[in-house]
Amino acid sequence: MLNPEKIEAYFELCLWKFRLFALIPVILGLLSTLNFFVIGSLEVLEGIFYSFQADYQEDGSFIPVITKVVGGIDHYLIGIVLLIFSFGIYELFISEIDVRFQHQEVKILQIENLDQLKHKILQVIVMVMIISFFKKALPMTIENTNDLLFFAVAVLLVALSSYLLNLQSNTNPSLIRSTAKKEETDASHK
Repeated sequence: MLNPEKIEAYFELCLWKFRLFALIPVILGLLSTLNFFVIGSLEVLEGIFYSFQADYQEDGSFIPVITKVVGGIDHYLIGIVLLIFSFGIYELFISEIDVRFQHQEVKILQIENLDQLKHKILQVIVMVMIISFFKKALPMTIENTNDLLFFAVAVLLVALSSYLLNLQSNTNPSLIRSTAKKEETDASHK
């Protein structure tokens, strides 16, 4: 006859091992990070090469250079989102990264819970949106008062989103609790 305790133990073992499928998004996230860093670097280099060819006597000839560099930064930030995602998923579902404890100065990649991971990713996504807005706003020409009004409202919304994100990080109890817990752990390691 089947032993229910053995079946339960086997099922729990399989369930626990199933978490290793989380390695798939971790590996693909790291490869995507590398991809976005390469794309960003190529775009920045393209902007640098264009700056050597640009005629700065012409009005607005610097805008393509700035647009390329800002576009590269945008790709870097997307790569950073994927890097934080990969580190967070690995630490939450697979194992803590032991090498991390040798580098205590790098605190951005320390993920203790899903809320903290979501918050860090959200911060970088807001930065990506701000930079994307900046990239789109650079070549924009303001032709009438409606254009100026819409541009001012857009800038105000960008500033408001940044303020609200900062306000949330200062008042979110789970993030404060995990930060305080981490500081206690760091103090006990010393």
